[in-house]
Amino acid sequence: MVLVLNGVLQEDCPPDTRSLYHAHPVYRDTAAQLLAIPNKVIGPVGLLYVQQRELAATVPHDKNVNILGSDDATTCIIVVVRHSGSGAVALAHLDGSGTDEAVCTMVQRVQELALGYPEGRIELQLVGGFSDAHHYSEELFYNIMNSFHKHPVEIDLTLACVGELNTTIRGGIHWPMICGVGVNVKTGEIFPATFPDKGPDQALRCAKYLTGVAQVLDIYDSNLGFLRIGPFNYEPLRGVDLWLEQSDDFILQHLSTSPEVEPPHFVMQIRATLKYIQDNQFPAVTVFRDNRPHYFRRDEHSGTWQPVRY
Repeated sequence: MVLVLNGVLQEDCPPDTRSLYHAHPVYRDTAAQLLAIPNKVIGPVGLLYVQQRELAATVPHDKNVNILGSDDATTCIIVVVRHSGSGAVALAHLDGSGTDEAVCTMVQRVQELALGYPEGRIELQLVGGFSDAHHYSEELFYNIMNSFHKHPVEIDLTLACVGELNTTIRGGIHWPMICGVGVNVKTGEIFPATFPDKGPDQALRCAKYLTGVAQVLDIYDSNLGFLRIGPFNYEPLRGVDLWLEQSDDFILQHLSTSPEVEPPHFVMQIRATLKYIQDNQFPAVTVFRDNRPHYFRRDEHSGTWQPVRY
């Protein structure tokens, strides 16, 4: 009983997006405001990009990160948790795996980063998902809302641009209107965005969810300013050679939850990831030697993430 909708503590979690918008029309208005903001294309400098099944948290005075962002969310939902007093903020890209644990980690990180700052509320913003044919997004919306509702801390839902409000129809096909957002960590402003540069170790990070590693990884240490990938292990993917021999259309149809609306680079990214898995069947041995994470720090000259050698 700790989800706050439109300023009112809720006894029950809304079962779906339609019920939410019907009972609390204010969320239609805030979603419309977000949809009215033109999409920004964000470069790598000052960006901390969060992949599917990842989360990251930081504070306004972080000199390494200006923007937290994620995109390519079709049936996925991007979740932002922010403390209004300190500006501490966390962002996750969730697909239904590891939701409870991710929600607990996000709230915990934001509370830790907000220690010693003025009082404030924990605010929740949800963006992404659409009216897809299989209702994946609706299921995920309920899954996420329920996880926050079960959490002992009071959480204010301030934005929900999800489901039908994030759906348009093109050529008879439902499409998501916003697939990516950025958060300005200094101001807390959220805006529609795409990110051509998705940061280091992209194939490795995609391999994690393609092979079924359920955990949502926390990828950033804001105290050190380090982007941290791993360590994690995955099982060798059976038939990876066979997958790589298939046509682009076959890969699209079988490895996407929403093949009609994936971005143009989807198949290329999946192929690169499959090749990575083929070359690194046992990442505990070939990728994370001695069980060490991959660390990256912001290069002062180029502004991009560079490997930390140790």
